[in-house]
Amino acid sequence: MFKICTQDQAFLPRELKERFQKVQDMGFDGYEIDGALLLNNLDEVKEAIKETGLPVVSACGGYRGWIGDFIEERRLNGIEDIQKILEALQEIGGKGIVVPAAWGMFTFRLPPMQSPRSAEGDRKAILDSLKILDKKAGETNTVIFLEPLNRYQDHMINTLAAARSIIEEGKFQNVKLIADAYHMNIDEDNMFQSLIDNKDMVKHIHIAENHRFQPGSVRMSVKKLFKTLKDINYDGYVVYECRIRGENPEKEYQKSLEYLKSCE
Repeated sequence: MFKICTQDQAFLPRELKERFQKVQDMGFDGYEIDGALLLNNLDEVKEAIKETGLPVVSACGGYRGWIGDFIEERRLNGIEDIQKILEALQEIGGKGIVVPAAWGMFTFRLPPMQSPRSAEGDRKAILDSLKILDKKAGETNTVIFLEPLNRYQDHMINTLAAARSIIEEGKFQNVKLIADAYHMNIDEDNMFQSLIDNKDMVKHIHIAENHRFQPGSVRMSVKKLFKTLKDINYDGYVVYECRIRGENPEKEYQKSLEYLKSCE
């Protein structure tokens, strides 16, 4: 049985203890928190974990710049924030933080279609950032989950193989791969084979349908995905990162979770 977790959703209570309780009552095994929410409410998060027993397994987002940011000040701000988030995760027993090269900063698929920085410059920025974060992750017993995004959201890292090459070049010990089913549906030639090829580095999973709505809404090959994860002995978390389609979001989300569990 996989441990299935969720990020925040609009229908969940805003008060943290109530939110954690709701997530647990729905049947999720953990919560992936926004990094800024964690930093700004660390004591409340600790209390919510203590009261409910629901773990915060990871963080995603919540920092002021990307590790591959074009603007140096923002890149350095992002590095600073991610280090603080790793320290907070250590305090609550969290596993690591999801980090893409960038999101929404530039794509070759939309005008102007010419990046202001060379491919070599992109790679250097990412490697320089991860060198710092790899060290901090080692100090905090956490992990950087390097996330490939699809070609329409980022131009630097779009496949697991591309992310792997960064990790191997930098010889990073505490940077691993996150495989996101939504992005992989767009950019991997064969998402299942890519998981197999990178099984030693895939340590975190994000799940959504190919249109980014909740699993089960169009019947993505969840059973094949789960079978592949079992075949590669994946023992990490599977985290919902999706929008919700349907008139009753809470009901549809619950139905989706039940569907997902039936595919295991």
